[in-house]
Amino acid sequence: MSRTNASAYREPTQDAGRQFVQRDFTGRVVMLNLLRFRDIADYSGYPELAPAEMISGAQAFDRYIQHTLPLLRKTGGDILFLGEGGSFLIGPVEESWDLAMLVRQASVASFLSFASHPGYLAGLGHRTAAVKDSRLLPLSEMPLPMVAETAQP
Repeated sequence: MSRTNASAYREPTQDAGRQFVQRDFTGRVVMLNLLRFRDIADYSGYPELAPAEMISGAQAFDRYIQHTLPLLRKTGGDILFLGEGGSFLIGPVEESWDLAMLVRQASVASFLSFASHPGYLAGLGHRTAAVKDSRLLPLSEMPLPMVAETAQP
C-alpha cells in the first residue's frame, strides 16, 4: 500500500501531542525519525526561506539540520544517529524511507522547549519543504538487562 499526499504524516496531531505529554516519560527521550523526501523541495508555504534555485527535498532537509542542530544542542539535545534509509529487511516490501534519525533530548520539557523555540520555528519551513512523509516515535530509554558472561572455550 503506498501513501498518497493526502494520507502522509508530516506534523503531530493535537491528540498525539497530548498523549506524548501525558505518557509520563522520566529522564531522556529518544525520537526515532523515519523520513521520506520530496523530489523537489516545496517552499510555497515559506517563500522567505526558499533558495534562488530549486533544490531537492534531501537538500532542504540538510538546511533544516544546519539550522536546527545548534538550537537542539543548546536545549540539551543531540543527534545520535543519522543514516541513509532504504527498504525494510523486516516490514512492508513496498515501503521505504530515505533517512533514519535518532534524536535524544534530556527530557520531555527540554524537547517541548526546543520545539517551541522561536529560533527553531524560524527554520522549520526547511523541514516542511523537504518532507513528503514521516514517522516520529518517542522512545523512553531503558537499561539493558544484565547478561551473564559465558566463558569462551
